[in-house]
Amino acid sequence: MNDTSTSTPEPVRFDTKIAVLLRADLETWQRLNVTAFLVSGLGTQLPEVVGEPYEDGDGVPYLPMFRQPVLVFEGTKEALTTAHARALSRSLPRAVFTSDLFTTGNDRDNRAAVRAVPTDELDLVGLAVYGPRNAVDKVIKGARMHP
Repeated sequence: MNDTSTSTPEPVRFDTKIAVLLRADLETWQRLNVTAFLVSGLGTQLPEVVGEPYEDGDGVPYLPMFRQPVLVFEGTKEALTTAHARALSRSLPRAVFTSDLFTTGNDRDNRAAVRAVPTDELDLVGLAVYGPRNAVDKVIKGARMHP
């Protein structure tokens, strides 16, 4: 009789997706900064995307992180505008980063900079979106995985 209790479990396949779309013409430091800012908003508003806290072998605790991978894509300015419109039309949770945010130095000024521009005039450099896999795939359609 074979004992299957020690078999390797099947990998987890999530029915949701976290995707970040970055404008391809950003500097490396900007890509990293924008990605960090964008995904920080998801965990605060969508507690289901955050897993359990971590602990190392000595019992030292660490903060929880997303329970699933964050996929990072890149595209043109036009691709971001299109993806943003698709995310809005599907009412998916989203975060935006505009070029204006590179010139502000604090949260209050960041929010004011976004608020000062009508939706269809936002100079988007980054977009994070979360939702069902197929809906997120439709939002980022045409973008390519970040190299």
